[in-house]
Amino acid sequence: MEKSHRATQQTGTHNGTVQSLARALSILNALAASDRGLSLSETAARTGLAVSTTHRLLNTLQQKNFVQFNQDQGIWTIGVQSFIVGNAFLRVRELSQIARPNMRELMESTGETVNLAVENQGEAIYIAQIESHMTMRAIAKPGGRAAMHASGVGKALLATMDDEAVNQILMRHGMPKLTGNTLVVPEELKNQLLEARQKGYAVDDEENAIGLRCIAAAIVDETGQAVGAISLSGPTVRVRSDLISSLGEAVKTTADHITIGLGGSPIQKY
Repeated sequence: MEKSHRATQQTGTHNGTVQSLARALSILNALAASDRGLSLSETAARTGLAVSTTHRLLNTLQQKNFVQFNQDQGIWTIGVQSFIVGNAFLRVRELSQIARPNMRELMESTGETVNLAVENQGEAIYIAQIESHMTMRAIAKPGGRAAMHASGVGKALLATMDDEAVNQILMRHGMPKLTGNTLVVPEELKNQLLEARQKGYAVDDEENAIGLRCIAAAIVDETGQAVGAISLSGPTVRVRSDLISSLGEAVKTTADHITIGLGGSPIQKY
């Protein structure tokens, strides 16, 4: 009986943690829906929570800067950290909106699939794609992930980072061998990153999938920070070795146009 009681307590603690998160999010939603902010009692009423529970959660959110309290007016409003989190989504949405017309133009001019990806926790995440009209084409659906060391977009993004940042990603994720062409030695990858900086684009030469070649270039914002990368992907029978240079320049030009649309300055080759 005692053992069963302990198990119930542990389950209750776990459920309480999830419940507290849901309650905190309901408070954020209530405050976000109010133009002027809400008092403690108004917040409790709109969320259906007890005043004491609401006060405790508001204080916790305030400590993390997700909400703020105006003592003169006695109201709670959304805090700066909520803006920072929301603004991260806006940046991704803005990037996608600005990139799509340029991506479509690149797809139409080359006939190959064009992808848009961002870096997240050391992986490349695809957030948009303009598919080729060809029957045989590369497909990387939005939400899909790719290893940084073995993908065009990943290497284009790595090329914008310093050695310390690159090393941290490689230490975290390793360099798993995905095909016979995948680079598994850090120094060989860094040599390719140097070449990517010099040319303005990176190449995945059947390193992620046999028969598929990708050419990618990074996009930066007004601060010079890389915010994403685009890639042109297609079967090696069409994306031939002798076309890499010209296709690479086309991809770099498209990335530069997107960069300018974001208010940034194109990355200079060196």
